[in-house]
Amino acid sequence: MKLQYGTWVVVADGEKYLLLRNIVDEKFTDLHVIGKDEIDNPAAHVQSSDRAGRMQGTDPSGKSALQDTDWHRVEKEQFANELAGKLEIWAVRDRYTDLVIIADPHSLGALRTAYGDKMKSRLLAEINKDLTNMTVDEIEKTLNAL
Repeated sequence: MKLQYGTWVVVADGEKYLLLRNIVDEKFTDLHVIGKDEIDNPAAHVQSSDRAGRMQGTDPSGKSALQDTDWHRVEKEQFANELAGKLEIWAVRDRYTDLVIIADPHSLGALRTAYGDKMKSRLLAEINKDLTNMTVDEIEKTLNAL
């Protein structure tokens, strides 16, 4: 994938993101880190305080269990919403003109639901891959192979 000068690339999952900027023209890709964030998101069983609740069932057998909230997943979705909100604010402030988002399938889906209009108008591509544990050089090679 050829990236023009100044294109922002966001590499994200539900717990961290890396914000990169291409500092050369479309002939070469040279990404530099301009931002990053990561949250501490323990596993769901660590975040739960009790076992799942119960309620009176409609059948004569008695009670039925309620499904426990997956706080780990809730935190990931909230992180995606916050990232999309930041990208929208930065688009409104004209901090970037072109944007590529690379994220795992679940995070990409959560991000899509939170896209703002200004950010959407600058979105060049969405890439459905988890590259958050790769180096910047490996990310560049992956983008060049597309």
